[in-house]
Amino acid sequence: MTDPSSPKPKKLLDRLRDALRLKHYSYSTEKTYVHWVRRYILYHNKRHPAEMGVA
Repeated sequence: MTDPSSPKPKKLLDRLRDALRLKHYSYSTEKTYVHWVRRYILYHNKRHPAEMGVA
């Protein structure tokens, strides 16, 4: 049973944004990286990168 008071884990793109902001990347770089990651996920039929292991 899950605890309803526990926060939900952040989504992949939100974690990417947090990591880029932590490293002080520019906003335009952040937008570009998020765009490319989103395209990568869509290209692979919306599978999360963690689910895509060696075939």
